[in-house]
Amino acid sequence: MEHNTAPDPHSDLDTGVVSEEARPRGGRATEIRTALQEEIETGKLPPGSPLDERALAARFQVSRTPVREALQQLAARDLVRIAPRQGMSVARLSISQVRAIMETIGELEGMCAKLAARRVDDDLRAQLDAALQHCQDAAIQGGTEEYAQANAQFHEVIYVGSRNPYLADLIRTARRQIYRYRLRDFVTKAQINKSMQDHLKVARAIQDGDELAATQQMMLHVPSGSTGFSEFLARMPMSLFDTEAGES
Repeated sequence: MEHNTAPDPHSDLDTGVVSEEARPRGGRATEIRTALQEEIETGKLPPGSPLDERALAARFQVSRTPVREALQQLAARDLVRIAPRQGMSVARLSISQVRAIMETIGELEGMCAKLAARRVDDDLRAQLDAALQHCQDAAIQGGTEEYAQANAQFHEVIYVGSRNPYLADLIRTARRQIYRYRLRDFVTKAQINKSMQDHLKVARAIQDGDELAATQQMMLHVPSGSTGFSEFLARMPMSLFDTEAGES
């Protein structure tokens, strides 16, 4: 006996994609949001990049509904800009916003280094030496990406060494917001060499238990000062910055 199958009311006629019944729609939206958030934060989707619902639905093989939900979640996190009649795009920060975030990171990193120096022990000293060696190996044998990973590991050692997980999480969150604007930091050998010299000064101050020197060296390392920020800004295309948001 034949049975007629009723049309699936959840199918998306725009894309011809049928919703996945085996996976909750909210869960699928979260997966898409996580994937897009990583691409935005790592610069794979640069600031200002257009985001098309239909193209994203085809890419993730879903209807447009979970894509729309994912983009709305990203907009709530200030990573996506939704403009009436202009569509959606990866959010851009203004120069003043970038400066403010980097100044905050500089202060927090300095505090983190100070606490690490205050609480330093033989284990942290050894971890810093290992992180320095990793940076040196990456500088000699690797490229920009390898050194960036080694740099992140060096800072992570200090975050953990501060023994203040709340402070460490504040820095990690702020760094995720700004990372897409820092992709040109380790392009040249000169940039990598300067970073390594900075790391050595920071590490030695922490290992010596010198809180003041650790704070000062770390704040000089992070480009939040006038000179450091100007050099950072000179490497960035102005098209990546919003000319309105955050400006008074």
